[in-house]
Amino acid sequence: MRNLHALPALALFLLFGAAAAESPTAHGEQVVYEHNGVELTGYLAYDATLEGPRPGVIVVHEWWGHDEHVRRRADMLAESGYVALALDMYGSGKLAEHPSEAREFATAVRTNRDLMLGRFEAAEALLRGHELTAAQPLAAIGYCFGGSVVLEAARAGKDLAMVASFHGALNTSHPAQPDTVQADILVFNGAEDPLVPADQIAAFREEMAEAGVLYTFVDFAGATHSFTNPGADAIAEEFGMPVGYDERADRDSWNWLIAYLNDRL
Repeated sequence: MRNLHALPALALFLLFGAAAAESPTAHGEQVVYEHNGVELTGYLAYDATLEGPRPGVIVVHEWWGHDEHVRRRADMLAESGYVALALDMYGSGKLAEHPSEAREFATAVRTNRDLMLGRFEAAEALLRGHELTAAQPLAAIGYCFGGSVVLEAARAGKDLAMVASFHGALNTSHPAQPDTVQADILVFNGAEDPLVPADQIAAFREEMAEAGVLYTFVDFAGATHSFTNPGADAIAEEFGMPVGYDERADRDSWNWLIAYLNDRL
């Protein structure tokens, strides 16, 4: 072991949409797929100037839903040479406009593990079936709610080279078991995040130790919840939530992720 959320859709577009559109190499396209009859709307991004297959990365959104924030992260991965799929965990690209609605959407998925893993697997199957990722390793990253999703995928033994959680919850009702986790686990946490308290971190460390899982836990001093989201400060002001953007933690965690992906994939 090495130890070292969000805005409504329009505001997020203003923050991220222009940057994504001006990307010099990333090609992005909407993809529609389904799970148990529910239509899901994702976003696939890749560098169209590159030739041949390359590793894929699944990107799981915050509790607000599939928005421009997660699409921009997919574009950034494409710019780094990966094929990225920003999935949809709620169906039909459904977005929350208020924390109470976001909590309802996220809780419906987090409390139904079969549904959570099923929708993750639907996106995984789409990415594995794409010609650009044929026979290539896959990784998964997630933000806030999405961080908890990718950790559950790792705990379930999904065939992933790596999962990375950014300011995601660490608790679970299905702890990792020995000889089950295949993915390298990378956790980026805000040291001042009240939504991921010390006892939750201690329980996660104990869980990983008992399951024999090697993991990297990076604690960013001074950072709180949603530290990767430039819209977090506005959310804190509007809704009184304990969230905030931290440019250093955002930049450093992303650079760490790309270095880790380049090394392992």
